Amino acid sequence: MSQHRDVIAIGASAGGVEALRALVAGLPSDFPGTVLVVLHIPRDAPSVLPAILTRTGPLVAETAVHGAELGHGRIHVAPHDHHLLVLGNRIRLTRGPTENGHRPAIDPLFRSVARAFGPRAVGVVLSGTRDDGAAGLAGLVARGGTAVVQDPAEALFAAMPAAALAYVPTRHVAPAAGLGGLIARITAMDLPRTEAGPPDGDADTALGEPGPPSAEDLTTPAAGYGCRSCGGALVPFGGGPAPRYRCPAGHAWAPEGLLDEPDEALESALWMALRALEDKAALSRRLATAQRSPESATGSRFRDLAVEAARAGDTIRGLIAQLGPASTPAGEATNTPVTGHP
Repeated sequence: MSQHRDVIAIGASAGGVEALRALVAGLPSDFPGTVLVVLHIPRDAPSVLPAILTRTGPLVAETAVHGAELGHGRIHVAPHDHHLLVLGNRIRLTRGPTENGHRPAIDPLFRSVARAFGPRAVGVVLSGTRDDGAAGLAGLVARGGTAVVQDPAEALFAAMPAAALAYVPTRHVAPAAGLGGLIARITAMDLPRTEAGPPDGDADTALGEPGPPSAEDLTTPAAGYGCRSCGGALVPFGGGPAPRYRCPAGHAWAPEGLLDEPDEALESALWMALRALEDKAALSRRLATAQRSPESATGSRFRDLAVEAARAGDTIRGLIAQLGPASTPAGEATNTPVTGHP
């Protein structure tokens, strides 16, 4: 009896709601597979994405439930603040360590689906910033799975699809409106007999839960910088074309996440410094004006302090401008709300 690719894992971030709506609208009502969706959303607000997708396409979308059995023709969406994983033929939700600052995160879903279903798995990367999903998609393909990527040229945010294309040489590429039909054709084809690739060497993080350092971790030199979530020393792990880093607590990072997070923290610190300098300049001007003799030595000193603080503030404003706009928080760059009421 022939097998088919019937487990579809989809990862999306900024701009991903529009892509997801276009994708599910193109799926047939008798779709013979299971769809699992991770959209990066704020950890403190429930998602209304299931309601949005149910209205958009022919399949019922629902918030994933821990322990539920996978069912064909249904869309399971990761809830807020939980990784969506698969163990055997059932859904597993965990509050394990964040990856690239996200929970739910895309890579844990891809890794767990690859381990559970191998060649039956299809990984899909949609619009988003940074390089989330690239490592997980590469691991899925290494275990015999199939990669599908939204065309970066038409994605609202091209970074995630572009990173996936860079790390996964064998893949299908299509605009969002064509992804549903493409996935339907992929699932309809008989699955050729292939050997699954080797494990990715990341068993505990594949399950989205922290684990004790492995023997390999203990012998791997530290990367030389700290985890952006907890400050722990990061070590490289996983191998493959997409480098990743992990701290003893289990938080995992891809390179672009490590590069972006310090910018956000630095910008916040610079804004605090700018506010302090502006307060100092304003107070100095007020004290200078309050002097009985504005030309007195005390008045001149206060005026000089105001000028120096204003100049320093201008320098910090320039530094903030050089950093550029901070990365849009995941799930907030879409045109359709995914939290609150549908």
